[in-house]
Amino acid sequence: MHRFIHRAILAGLFPVLVSGCLRAQAPAASETQSGMTPAVAPSVANPAATRPHVDNYVIGIDDVLSINVWKEADLSKSVPVRSDGKISLPLAGEVVAAGRTPLQLESEISDRLKSFITTPEVSVMVQEINSQKFNILGQVSKPGSYSLTLASTIVDAIALAGGFKDFAKQKGVYVLRQAPGGSETRIPFNYKDFIKGKSLAQNIKLEPHDTVVVP
Repeated sequence: MHRFIHRAILAGLFPVLVSGCLRAQAPAASETQSGMTPAVAPSVANPAATRPHVDNYVIGIDDVLSINVWKEADLSKSVPVRSDGKISLPLAGEVVAAGRTPLQLESEISDRLKSFITTPEVSVMVQEINSQKFNILGQVSKPGSYSLTLASTIVDAIALAGGFKDFAKQKGVYVLRQAPGGSETRIPFNYKDFIKGKSLAQNIKLEPHDTVVVP
């Protein structure tokens, strides 16, 4: 009799024990087969919403702009600022870019696209800065107009232009700078003194539209 009861108890408890073991070994619903919680896919954000602006840069003629309209590949393109200060875009048409900051231009293009797109998201990036130039003339190997991004000082400008010609007056170099009122300021630069370590402060930083003259 005791043996029969013992067998019955074992028969009743065995399924419970097996079920408990299986539940303990099963992975949690929130875990993957490797035991790690599944990664959550990052949400796709609008790049225009997080992109920093260079608010104080003023777009100029010959700059190249990258225009991006979110989720509108046909409207996104790189465009140069023409000599009339305008750019041409699909749907938006002719837009004045010169004299505006990228943020101001974004607002203008967005307003024009509202007739065609619900809540357009536009970003404007200056891809190439070509409007901020200086000139170098006279007795240098390669006189001409150059971007300020390539040379920041008078000595940089001379080097960029290939250096002095044989008969250049290295003591008589000067910079012509336009004043806001339209007048010109003449800033002397004595290269001979500079390379001797004298008057190093005369190697000034160039500004847009400066003209370096090497007599």
